[in-house]
Amino acid sequence: MASNRPAPEFSGYSAHPADGEAGVEQGSWEEWNPTEESVRPVRGRHRVARQRGGLARSSTVLGVGVIAAVGAGGIATAQGGKPPVRISMPDLSAVKDSLPEAKSLPGVGAFMSDGADSASGASAAPLTTMGTGQSGAGEALRARIMQQAETQQDAADATAQAEAEQAAALKAAEEAAAKHEKAEAKAAADKKKAEEEAKKKAEAERLAELAKSFRLPVASYTITGTFGQPGSMWSSGYHTGLDFAASTGTPIHAIHGATVTEAGWAGAYGYRTILTLDDGTELWFCHQSSMNVSVGQKVSTGDVIGRVGATGNVTGAHLHLEVHPGGDATGVDPAVWLRGKGLSL
Repeated sequence: MASNRPAPEFSGYSAHPADGEAGVEQGSWEEWNPTEESVRPVRGRHRVARQRGGLARSSTVLGVGVIAAVGAGGIATAQGGKPPVRISMPDLSAVKDSLPEAKSLPGVGAFMSDGADSASGASAAPLTTMGTGQSGAGEALRARIMQQAETQQDAADATAQAEAEQAAALKAAEEAAAKHEKAEAKAAADKKKAEEEAKKKAEAERLAELAKSFRLPVASYTITGTFGQPGSMWSSGYHTGLDFAASTGTPIHAIHGATVTEAGWAGAYGYRTILTLDDGTELWFCHQSSMNVSVGQKVSTGDVIGRVGATGNVTGAHLHLEVHPGGDATGVDPAVWLRGKGLSL
């Protein structure tokens, strides 16, 4: 580092010039009061003339400017990897006495403090400490960058937390909706099941009530022929009724209250009795051995209207029953119709 050794007392220069140089007269420096005009830089090529009896004023101004720059902003640090530059500073005590106006310049007075200032505790900062302003500015910049990074991280964390909370709320809402939908589906299924059960119960009650007014035509029987059964034995090509096989003379009962609309011989059907219900449905009782009713007679459920026989086109004794809703010629399955009245075959 540079060493600031005290300059010798100025008592004038010797008139022994170096080779090629003009001598300088001895004597003390003359007083110089810098003004705006005197410190204004001279543009263009110029030569600074040496002042009689001391240093050139331009050199002094340059030195004062350097000192002011050092005091105002510090010495810029060297770029990384380059060794520090050693700077030698002149002793400012000699300049202080000859240039009292320099003490009033910004950043210069601190380097020209006298002993009284030192005694009061104010001392110029050593050269090695110069540039701490830049270090402090760098530390402040680093702190500000770190603060910005922390602020951004906090914002990112807050955003992530908000997104997580939103996703959790959405998931909870979806689960609640699914649970609600499942509960509604179960309730609908239970309601439908209850309605079906109630409907079945009502139908059973209805059939039970109907069964009180309907009955099977024969008490003891065997089903030997069903509706729609194909075969060449029938002129239509299929069986048109339901056969109850029973021994000859077995009583035939009225299935429901009705009116006798026919009672007599019917060709292939043998002796046939037709009962017409209040809704217009005709019940045909065929192949009887005998008939106990006549046309226009009113009968009630369970009345004996004839007896099982083997008259007409038959192969054995049985009751051939046909059901014709509305008196139509085609007819329906008697087994289905009987079950619809609450009867079991």
